[in-house]
This record gives sequence, structure tokens and C-alpha cells, in this order.
Amino acid sequence: MTAQHLRDLQDLVARFEAHEIDPGAFHHAEHVYVAHALLAKHDFIDATALYAKGIRAIAAKAGALEKFSLTITYAFMSVIAERMADGDREDAEAFAAANPDIMSKHLLSAWYAPERLHSRLARQVFLLPDLQALESRD
Repeated sequence: MTAQHLRDLQDLVARFEAHEIDPGAFHHAEHVYVAHALLAKHDFIDATALYAKGIRAIAAKAGALEKFSLTITYAFMSVIAERMADGDREDAEAFAAANPDIMSKHLLSAWYAPERLHSRLARQVFLLPDLQALESRD
């Protein structure tokens, strides 16, 4: 990661933590980079709480609070944290390159049926993966 990319990422994380992110400019890649940075800086519990609060604030700022999903947020954070435990904790770009599936919004479809993942309940509480969906992929 170049020095400029590192400064840009640090700026992105600072704006995220201050709830100053423009919702229209915060795409999936930025979600992953911020999640990685928070997990590199904090333990899982603190990083996930900060991340969930930030994502919820972005959704509220966009007038789309109904799009915030606790299940999607916690599941993605869990996958990223697990992968970080086995690899690069510092360089977000190297992490993304080593884990290209994380850069897809559809990563969780390996563990969740769409109707479960996008349900009202999944937005409100963390749901465990749907076992039928897991069994059908074996």
C-alpha cells in the first residue's frame, strides 16, 4: 500500500468513525476497507460495535434505515475477522487481493438463504446461517 493510499484509508476511517461519510460514495469496497481497519485497530467486539453503529448512521443519513441489517453487518465482520486471523492484519489492499470473494456483496449467499438474509428479523437481530442453505451447498 502506498503512503497516499494509507492516508486516504486513514481519512476514510476517521470520517466513518465521526459519522461524516457521504452515503452515495460509500460502496462495498469502502465497507470492507473500513471493517478491516477497525478490526486491525480494535478487538472483535469493539470493532463490530463501532462498525455497526457507523453503518446504521450512514443508512439513516441516506434516509434508508430499513436497509441496515445487523445480520449482514455481523456476518461480514465475522468473515473478515476470521480471514484476518490467518493472514494480513495491516494492509487492507493486500487483504482484499488475497480474499477476492469478500469484495462481493454476495459472499453471504454461501451461508444464508436470500429470504433469511434479507428478512425483517435479520435487519433487527443477528441470525445464524440457515442450515438448509448450508446443507444444499455440500
